[in-house]
Amino acid sequence: MPSPTKNLARLLRIVAQLRGPRGCPWDREQTHRSIRHDLIEECYEALDALDSGNMREFRDELGDLLLQVVFHAQLASERKEFDFDAVAKAIADKLVRRHPHVFRGKKLRDSKQVLRQWETIKKDEKNTHSIFSEVPRSLPALLKADKIQRKAARVGFDWQHVNDVMAKVDEELRELKGAMASGDKKQFEEELGDLLFAAVNLARFEKLQAEELLNRTISKFVNRFQYIERAVHKSGRRLEDCSLEELDALWESSKHRQKRRRRVAKS
Repeated sequence: MPSPTKNLARLLRIVAQLRGPRGCPWDREQTHRSIRHDLIEECYEALDALDSGNMREFRDELGDLLLQVVFHAQLASERKEFDFDAVAKAIADKLVRRHPHVFRGKKLRDSKQVLRQWETIKKDEKNTHSIFSEVPRSLPALLKADKIQRKAARVGFDWQHVNDVMAKVDEELRELKGAMASGDKKQFEEELGDLLFAAVNLARFEKLQAEELLNRTISKFVNRFQYIERAVHKSGRRLEDCSLEELDALWESSKHRQKRRRRVAKS
């Protein structure tokens, strides 16, 4: 059995060689900024592979994600800022510091206490007065809302029961309808944002991720609409040539088809 660090050491050597004087012209041109979006893209591709259930593909995508970490560490190493070993040491030290209930014998009752302790330690380490100070500005809005709500919940600022969360969603919906009726566009925008925030809170409270739920709904919509596209194309027509009633009928047909498939899959 190979050493757990054998292939990691090989990867580090390969990336250093790609960046070296006789390495790859493309790799030598890159900077932290030029490959910034690759890091985001690889995260999403790894999540897609995880959702697909294909573990071989998930393994490969995790490798692509690891490459981003190694590449950024190599760039920093060339500038004498830090290297991969420093990255690994920093996260290892952090895990030990933030798990005193594991490494220092301090006992905690449950995962809620663990998360609350994590936020307290993190806040003390960063010497900040806000638990939200490290929420990334560039996070997608649904993920950001979820992260902020989870952080607030960890310090005890949360609903007691799902019915309370549902009541908040109902309240925001009523206020949105009121803003629409008033014709106040600014108020309507604000209330719509409040409703979205409340919906994310409902998902979080039920231990779900609003981002994942919306992505599933998007996939469902795309699949149903592509059924319409295929049916229209098969008839020799264009979507623009169909009436809304015809498209709606095909939409309903697509919905029934998907439901039948789910029932067959469960049986």
